[in-house]
This record gives sequence, C-alpha cells and structure tokens, in this order.
Amino acid sequence: MTDDSGMEGEAQVIRIDGRSLTLEVVESVAREEGERVELNPAALEAVTRARRTVEGLVEAGEVVYGVTTGFGRLAEVEVSPADRRRLQVNLLRSHAAGVGPLLSPQEVRTLLILRANALAQGHSGCRPEVVLRLLDFLNHGIHPAVPQAGSVGASGDLAPLAHLALPLIGEGLVLAEGGGTEPAASALQRAGLDPLSLRAKEGLALINGTQATTGLGLLSLLRAERALDQMEVAGAMSLEALRGTPEAFRAEVQAVRPHPGQIESARRLREAMEGSEIRESHRRGDPRVQDAYALRCMPQIHGAARSAFGYVREVVEREVNSVTDNPLVFPDSNSVVSAGNFHAQVVAQVLDLLVIAVADLAAVSERRIERLLNPDLSGLPAFLAPTPGIESGYMILQVTVVDLLAELRVLSHPASVDSVPTSAGQEDHVSMGMAAARKARRAVEILEIVVAAELLVAAQGLEYRRPLAPGRGVAQARDRLRTKVPPLVEDRSPAPDLEAVTRMVGAGAFLNV
Repeated sequence: MTDDSGMEGEAQVIRIDGRSLTLEVVESVAREEGERVELNPAALEAVTRARRTVEGLVEAGEVVYGVTTGFGRLAEVEVSPADRRRLQVNLLRSHAAGVGPLLSPQEVRTLLILRANALAQGHSGCRPEVVLRLLDFLNHGIHPAVPQAGSVGASGDLAPLAHLALPLIGEGLVLAEGGGTEPAASALQRAGLDPLSLRAKEGLALINGTQATTGLGLLSLLRAERALDQMEVAGAMSLEALRGTPEAFRAEVQAVRPHPGQIESARRLREAMEGSEIRESHRRGDPRVQDAYALRCMPQIHGAARSAFGYVREVVEREVNSVTDNPLVFPDSNSVVSAGNFHAQVVAQVLDLLVIAVADLAAVSERRIERLLNPDLSGLPAFLAPTPGIESGYMILQVTVVDLLAELRVLSHPASVDSVPTSAGQEDHVSMGMAAARKARRAVEILEIVVAAELLVAAQGLEYRRPLAPGRGVAQARDRLRTKVPPLVEDRSPAPDLEAVTRMVGAGAFLNV
C-alpha cells in the first residue's frame, strides 16, 4: 500500500497491494476522511495473471471447484459451460441470507476495502474489474446494506459478503443517504456505473473470505486500544482523588517483571501524575502502607489487557493482508488449490480474548468507582454528593456500571468454541467468528461507557481535594472533561453527563494528556 499526497486540497490517494494495509488506514477510509483508494499497478498485474490462469485451466477442461462444479456439499455436481456465469450470480443471490440490524456505513466501508485488498494479491482468480468495482463503491460512497447476522466464520463470511457483493451486479440494497435503504440499481445509475457482469469464479471470489469478522474486529480493537489509553488517565485520576500512592508504578518495580504491557501502563500512570500537589500533601505522615489492588495493581491489570490487545493486533494485521479465498490460484505453478484459508478460527479466538480483556478492565474500573463513592473507603462525602442524605450524588451511576458489567461477563463467554456443523456436514467445524466480532463490538461500547463513568466520578472526587492540584496529565484531563460537564453542586440526572463523557472517550478526548 502506498500513500500519495497530491497538491493542497486534493484527496490523498491510497493504493492497495494486498500486503501492506495498516489498521489505521482502514479506519481512516472507513470514516470517509477524504482518501481515494486505488489499485497498485503491481497488484493489477498480479490479479490479471491469476485470471489468465483460471481461464487457461477451464479451457483445458480441468475440474475447478466453484468454477466447473457446485459449492460446498454440491462440489461433486458438474456445471456445464453454458451455466457457469449463472452459477456465480446464483451464488450471490442464494447466500444473501443475512438477518438483523444493518452494519453501519463505517463498517461496510471496512468490509469493502478489506475484500478488495484480499483480492489484490492475485490469488483469487477474478478479473481486475471486480477489484476496481469494490473501490468504485468506496470512492463513490455506495454502501451495500449488510445485515449483521448470518455468518459462522468458515467458508468465509458468506452471507455478509454476499449482501456486500450483490449491489456490484445491480441487485440487492444499499444504504440511502437520509437513512434506510434503496435499490442498488438506483445508486449505480446515479454514479454512472454499469452493473458488473460476473464470470467464472468471481462470485465465489467475492464472498469466500473472513472480511466481515476481521473488519468488525479491527474497528473494535482500535476502539479498545483508545479506551485503555484513556482508562490509564481515569485510573490516575481516581488514585489522586483517593490520595493513593504511585510508588507501585516505579520503573524498577516493572523492570523485575518485564511484561511490555505492564511497563507501558505504569509509564502512562506515572506521567499522568507528574507534578501532583495532592501526592506531595500526604507523602509523609500517612498511616496507610499500600493501596487496594484496584489502585496498586493497575499496571499489572491494565498491562495484561494491553498485552492481549497487542496479540490481537498482530493477528488482525496479518489477516488484513492475507488471502482468505478458496480455491486459491497460483499462476507460478499453473494450479488452483482447494484449501481452508477462509476459516476464521484464528480471528475468532483473538476476538474472544479481546472481550475477556475488556471485561476485566471494566471490572477493575468499577471497583475504583465503588471506592470513590463509598465514604468508608474514600474519606470523601458519601457518593460524592454535596449534601449526602438530602442528595444522592453519583450513587446510581455505580449501579448502571454494575448492570453493564453483568452484560460484559456474559459476552466474555467465547464464541469460538461453539462450532455447529453446516452444509450437510461438509463444513463440519466452524469458527463462529462473526458472533465473536459482534460480541467484541458491544463489549467495547460498554468499556467506553465504564471509562467515562470513572472519569466523571474521579473528576468529582478531585473537587474535594482543591486547592491542591493533581498531576499535570490528570489536571489536563479533568479540565477537558469540565468543558462538557460542570462539577456536581446539587443533584441532577447523571445520564446526560455520562453520555457526554462517553462521546468524549469515543472521540479520544483524553488521549495524549
């Protein structure tokens, strides 16, 4: 992949090659931040070579799965030359069996660029026109209507990708600008695009892949990484409000147990608390020897999630730049090989790990919220209410978090162990990757709310430490929060405040403090 910046005011050009796409570029394209996506010239040649290989084998009378045969359990059924194009169209129609709410435009754009990138390596056997049409949809803002349920994450994400592909041939639905859906044919006409006429292998090339599982997982991972970075700030703010000690975060402590995630979390916590007057105020004469685990063990707990996210990123980055089609075309050996790269087990498992790590982060954050609100643990007014008893302050905010935490614990059950055979036993082990991806998306949504709740409560705790100033990073985060939410001076509904701070967390407002 290459980035080419043109003259000022011109769109940045991203050229995909199937091998070098980054998660951050995918997210940028998904957010429609102005990039134009094109096919790298070398990738264009690779796709062309693979197509010539497929056509040559078909002309020679070779049996090629999904080209001269049916699909799945019907692989033994021979398809006549006259029916081979109809076979590809029927594949898209019959496999578009998804249900449930539609994926968002951002999620659909993620699927489009990932599918195009997988085809760009030149091992899928489609014509360049197929890859280019996927990029046309990105560049024209045409977003197929893709239901979120209907894939078991093996033989590819068949149903979601079939819904993604149908509009390429002028069928199915796309997302309308004002909401709802419209016929794909109308969107193609407005963009000046003719419906694609599929040839042998091309329908299969469009839907055999892990891009729905990987795409949703990718977006969730990036959100989780940002939420964790902001949770470090929230944790430091909680420690300041509770007059805790950062001694456990010292670099030499981490050096003798050198897990990278732990080291990084401790570094961020130390930096957020640099220059703290609150810390200096109780450095001597404080009878407490050590803090509770939710405070003292933040590097170890947050760091474990950071290390888990690092592993998830490693797998997802590799999957983004992989060919997950079947069968695979190898021009150098003039062969087409039926294999199993469409199986999403590796992605499903790491997305299950992502949810487990997210659930644990939310659990430890809830414990800090409880300590801030409980006067027996905090030394602060009960529930941080200005007038406890007459006012309840943030009492019920913790109840909200506990409800979400219960949901997170249910979500942390792994989907990737729940294989159910499909396709008359031909596909007898599946990954349930899309279920894992949907769980990850919801889990990260909850994590952002929990991080926001801790920030909200910890910032209120700091109000009772004035005039002492917290560390510079903590102070900066508190001041950013206060641009949206004023201090609690009397009871008011916490819901609008929590919603406002959650939006800030989602936008990364507390990063880089």
